[in-house]
Formats: sequence, structure tokens, C-alpha cells
Amino acid sequence: MAQFFAFGIAGKVLEKLGNVAYEGICSAWGVRNEFEKLKDTLAAIRAVVLDAEQEQALTQELSLWLQRFKDACYDVEDLIDEFEIQALRRQVLERGSTGRKVRHFFSGSNPLAFRFRMGCKIKKVNEMLNEIAANKAKFHVTQNHETNVIHRGRETYSFVKTSSVIGRDEAKQHLLNFLMNPTDGEDIPVLPIVGIGGIGKTTLAQLVLNEESVKSHFELRIWVCVTEDFDIKQLMIKIIKSATGMNCKEKNKEELHKVLHDRLDGKRFLMVLDDVWNGDKKKWSELKDLLCAGAQGSRIIVTTRIRKVATITGTIPPYDLEHLSYDNCLSLFLKLAFKEGEEKQHDNLVRIGEGIVQKCKGVALAVKTLGSLLCSTREQHDWERVRDSELWKLKQEEDDILPALKLSYYHLPWYLKQCFAFCSVFPKDFEFYPIYLIRLWMANGFLQSPYENEEPEDIGNRYIQELLSRCFFQQVEEKFFFSTLKMHDLVHDLALSVVQNEENSYNHYSTGNVRYLWFDKSKQAASQLPNNLGRLQSFFLLDEGGNADSESLIAEVISRSKHLRVLHLSGCSFEHLPTNIRYLKQLRDLNLAYNGNIKRLPNSICNLQSLQSLDLAGCRGIEELPKDIRYLISLRELTVTTKQTSLQENGISCLTSLRRLIFSECKNLEKLFEDIQKLTALRELFIEECNNLVSLPQGLKYLTALETLAILNCEKLDLTMEELELERKEGGSLRKLAIGGLPNLELLPQWILLGSTKTLQQLYIQDLQNLSTLPTWFQHLTSLQCLYIRNCLKLSSLPEEMQHLTALKKLSIAMCPKLSKRCTGEDWHKIAHVPEIYYDVFKTTTNDE
Repeated sequence: MAQFFAFGIAGKVLEKLGNVAYEGICSAWGVRNEFEKLKDTLAAIRAVVLDAEQEQALTQELSLWLQRFKDACYDVEDLIDEFEIQALRRQVLERGSTGRKVRHFFSGSNPLAFRFRMGCKIKKVNEMLNEIAANKAKFHVTQNHETNVIHRGRETYSFVKTSSVIGRDEAKQHLLNFLMNPTDGEDIPVLPIVGIGGIGKTTLAQLVLNEESVKSHFELRIWVCVTEDFDIKQLMIKIIKSATGMNCKEKNKEELHKVLHDRLDGKRFLMVLDDVWNGDKKKWSELKDLLCAGAQGSRIIVTTRIRKVATITGTIPPYDLEHLSYDNCLSLFLKLAFKEGEEKQHDNLVRIGEGIVQKCKGVALAVKTLGSLLCSTREQHDWERVRDSELWKLKQEEDDILPALKLSYYHLPWYLKQCFAFCSVFPKDFEFYPIYLIRLWMANGFLQSPYENEEPEDIGNRYIQELLSRCFFQQVEEKFFFSTLKMHDLVHDLALSVVQNEENSYNHYSTGNVRYLWFDKSKQAASQLPNNLGRLQSFFLLDEGGNADSESLIAEVISRSKHLRVLHLSGCSFEHLPTNIRYLKQLRDLNLAYNGNIKRLPNSICNLQSLQSLDLAGCRGIEELPKDIRYLISLRELTVTTKQTSLQENGISCLTSLRRLIFSECKNLEKLFEDIQKLTALRELFIEECNNLVSLPQGLKYLTALETLAILNCEKLDLTMEELELERKEGGSLRKLAIGGLPNLELLPQWILLGSTKTLQQLYIQDLQNLSTLPTWFQHLTSLQCLYIRNCLKLSSLPEEMQHLTALKKLSIAMCPKLSKRCTGEDWHKIAHVPEIYYDVFKTTTNDE
């Protein structure tokens, strides 16, 4: 399954050799001839690589040849990186007003020495590629093109909702009877759902959990995705977070037990434990004892593939989830592959689809995956290729990857193959925000676009939507600003099978060149670090136990991995960042979040000109930011937690590449930097939990590219004081706005829109205890689609002008008793046109009313 890696990597490098930056390199350093030779040889080899990778059984010699080619491609990419880093250094020198001081900062950058050194490296790589090209004849591979890809347009994609679940009415009713019918005895009833992977156990549990009758019957609904090791402490943390939203990672087991007991005490709860593998009865008993504080009528549902687990956990006989019937599978397939009624225009495709559905053998995930794959094409040969693929004929063992998943991967374009495969580095059930993954893809150079000026973040969002639409990702939770995603464990197995030796994923050690490594210190000793780290590009260290030797382990990884592009140390507790980090010239993503011990960063970190993302969220001990932070000219995302009362001028404001800026938990910060208007490319600004912040800079109104603004939990901030200074006419670009946790705010000022009345699409208002009315300017928000109002106790009515908001699709009102009462009564006419209305957890659909 390790297909298309050499083909994809070569494609990525060739794209780099054809862009504008490459032209600049050739002109500046006089290396055009050498690079053109390299480019031609690379393209000639790539032309036959696809044929080599599609061989059913690679010989050892051919595998080694492909591996050598992949390594050479990475070497070319490193060469291009070195030229780009040198160009960035020149930019800093040209910007520097302190001349000599800046040059001293970059001492060792001798242009003549650099040109000579790079000339030698290009020559060496050219010789290697020539040798690889000369050897290709012996394998009798021919020129081949990527013809299997099913492409999609640039449209946006919607998620398949639980209302799309087909053929599970009987199973749903069985579960509802279990949840609602009274039982005798003090023990909490537990119902296991048993079935093979991908058959729909999780979907069924989600369907029942979100049923309106279930929401009203249970005071708490708790969803926990269970890891294979069934760690009791981690399970308590997850249960508390699901029940309350609290993050209790720093608490010990005894403290967690107390919090859990207090939250469950006397409450009727429903808990779903999804994907349980634990066969240890003692561990199960320990967990169940922790849940005994719940009220009579509480219930637990367990989903599992393993009959033994069902026997251990269940208090009643398990529910065996059967394969979907052929008719139900066909209905589900047609619903995903066609728009409503469209299948009637394509009898030929429906007939082919019938053959595809038969081969899915009643597995819902297989049907969903292929239906989602084919929804974008009406070409008959595309459908026939899926139906007639040789992959269906391979012998299928019980734990093998589903042929439907392999087929869907096979039909991805190469740039999505590498993005998907990268995700195998995460542990199973790992949940992530899209922006988190996009940053990692960007840092590893995976984001490619045919459009010259397309932002990398926008490319990444397109990739996310594409993989979502093909069922490679699932949406776990939809929040106002971000959705949480994960991979189905069968899809994760597919990713692992794809990468094989390319990655060193969670508990899956490879024998080849490790490029991506997830290392969990609670499960692995430092001595278990792989030996082959010379080509490592991404390193993730998980150290929730706060081990004392983390600093030395990080220093060792850095010293052995000079090509690191990603270094994630979130949650670690070292006091000093190793000094050798200054040698990581290719580093693009540095995550130090939630380290409470680190007090300052070495100033040499500002020598990392390639750095695109720096995350210091929750680093409450940081006394001040590095004084030369302005030299990080490639930085696109910065998250700051600091003890400073003010920020230096000509610091962050010089980072003109910034697209996303977050100030979080800056407890002493009284004001932001006044020259914020220099950040002309800034698209997202978050200001959270800055309790001493009293004012905002006037330059805010000049941020014409700003699309997202969130101001939350800043108790001393008085937005009404800014009215005159920040007032702005139309021409703004805000799409999302969140305001909350501002005790002084009695009325929403119009300036907060920053001139974006015609562009604002989502507005979130929460925890405004003194807000009593909404302003009349609401009627001008002609593009507003979603309005969320939460915990505004004095707010008693909506403005009459609400009827003018014809674009409004969703209104959610929670913890606003006066407002909810009015909206369901005398003010109903103001919002009757809104298709979806939520009051606390309850949903009203106005279409049918």
C-alpha cells in the first residue's frame, strides 16, 4: 500500500522548482543551469515512477531504487529551503535600521562561501539523480500518468448529518427502550453494542444520544472515545471534560475522583463509551465504581468489536448490530452519490452503483466512503473503474483494511495522498482542529496550489473539506469558530498501512528513514528513541507526567535532526528551551503551549527566519517576549501568553506576514501595541482572558483584511470608551465576531463591526451580564447567517428589526431565560423566518411550522 510516495514527493519538489521564488533563486545566485539539469532529470525519473509504484509485488531491488529516489527528492527540497532561508536573511538585513547590529546577529552568512557550498551540494544531488536515472532501465518501467484520480471542483462541502442514517430504525428503538424503561436494582445498567469495524456502531450511538427525548430525559449526556489502554485517569479527564467542559489534565487521580463525584452526584446521566477494547474486568470494575454517584435511571452504552468486552461490561445481553441490508445500502449510496432525485437521470450509473454496493457487503463505512467518492463525477468510466478494481479480488482477512477504503485512497490526487498519510503519525482517536492540521501540512510543504496568490491556509481548508467529503475525516463536534475532527480507527489503520517505513507513528516503529515521530514519554523511555533520525521533519513529544529529563531528550532530538520543520512540545514542563534550537534553520512550526515552568525564550530563537507558527498559549511563566521578535518575518501565526504589562513597539507589529494573532491569559497586559495597523495581512485576532486590558489600539480600524475578531473574558475592558476613536465607515471584511465576558458592557457599540455590516456572517454574544438590549443597527447585518446568544441574563427581547435579517439560517439562545420565554411567545413573529432555532439544547425547525 505504500504507493505514490515517490511520485507525490517528486511532484511537490517540481512545483517548487517552477514557482516565482525559484526564479528569484536562479537570478540571485547564478545557479539556473545546475537547477535546470536537476529539474529535467527529476521529471524524467518521475515519469516512470508511477509505473514502478503500481507494481503489485515490488522486488527488493526496485523498492530500494524508489527509496533512493525519494531520499534524493527530499535532498532537493532541502537545497531549495537553504536558498529560501538565505533570501529571508537578506530581507532582515535590508529592513534592519541598526545595520551593524543586525549583521552581527546573522554573523556567518558569507555570500561567497554560501554560493560555493551550495554549488557543491547541487552537483552532488545531480550526480545522485543521474545515477538513479541510469538504473531505471533495468526495471523495465514505462512512462505513466496519474489517470485514476477522481477530481472535485472548488465547491464547499457539507457534512452528512445523523438524519441521513438509513436502515437503523429497529436498532434505534431498541436502544431508546433501554434508555427510557425503568429497571430494578442499584447497579447502573450497561448495554454493549457489538459489531465489526465500520458497520455503524458509533453512528447509532450518536443518533440516540442526540434524540430530543433523550436530551430531555437525562441531565447529563457524556461521550467518551476510549483509548486501547483503558487508562483510568485519562478516562476520568475525558468524562469530566465531556460533562462540564472543564480541562483537568493537571489534577491527580484523587482530585479527579472528587470532581467526577461532585459532577455526577444525584444526576441522571447517559454515558457512551465508544470503541472499547479493554478485556480486563478489574479495570472495568474500577471505572464503574467511579460512576456510582449518579442518580437512579442513569445508563451506559458501550460500543465494541469484541464479544469478550461485551460480556465483561454488559449488565444485559449485548445488541448485535447486523450488516445493513442490500436495499438500505443502496439507498444510502444513492443519497450520498447523487443530489435528491438526480439518480433518475443516470440509469447507467445507478446500475454500476448496484454492483459497487453488492461488493461493500453491508458495511456502512464502505458504502459512505464510495458514495462520497463518486458524488463528484458523472463519468461512466470513473464508476466502472471503482466497480471493476482488482482490489475487490484480494483475499480479505478479518482485520484487513476494507477494500472500499483502499479504493478511495487510490483515487485521491497525489497531493491529498501525502496529506492523508501524514495523519498516521497521530494516535488513534486523536481529535484536532482543522487549523492545527493545516499548520502541520504547511510546515511540511504539502500545500500546493495552481493559483499563484492563493493563501496556504485557504489551500489547507480546501484539502480538509476534500478529505471530509470523502469520509477520511469525521466531524466530532461543531463549535462557533472551530469544528473538531478525527479519523475513524479503520481509516487510521489505512493511513498506517500506506506509510509503512515513511513514518514513525504512535507505537508503530519503522525501520526506514523516520520523517515524522510521535513520542509519548508515559509509554516510552528516552532510550527507545529510534536511531534513524537524520531525516526527521516533524517531532511531537507528549510528556503529561512532567518528567525531569525532557530537556535533555529534546536537545538530543534536535542535535540528531537538523532538518526539523515541526517541533511540538505542548504540555511539557521543562524550564529552558535547549540552546541548540538556533540551528534548526528549516523549523516552521514551534509549539510550546501549556508549559508553566518556562520563564523566557532564548533570543537566538529569533534567528529562525523560516518559522511560520509560534504557540506560547498557557505559558503563564513567560516574563517577556524575545526582544528581537521582529526578525521572525515569516511568522503567520502567533499565540502569546506573557506576564508583561505592555508590549514593545516595533516588535510584533513588524511581523507583517501574520495572518492569525492570539493574546491569551495575558493577566497583566494593560494595552496592546499601538502600531497594530502595520499588520495589513492579519485575518484573525483573538483577545482572551486578558483581565487587566483597559483599551484597544486605534489602529484596529485599519486592519482591512481582518475576517475574525474575538474579544472574550477581559473584565476591565470597556468597549464603549473606544466609540469615537474606532468608528469606521463601510469597507470592512469581518465574517465572524465573538464578544463575551465583558462585565462593563451594557450596549454593543457599532464600531465593533469595523465597518463590516455587509460582510458579517456569524455573531456570537455570551456572558454579558449587563446587556439588556440589542442595538437597532442589527437590521443592517444583511449577510448574517448565524446568531448565538448565551448567558445574557438581563437580555429580555430581540429588536423588532430582526425580521429584516433574511439571510439568518440559525439562531441559538442558551441560558437566557427571559429571552427564551419572549421568543417562544410574544416575540415569535420576529424570528419565525429563521429555519433553525435552538433554545438551550432543544431545536425548533420553523420550515414545517
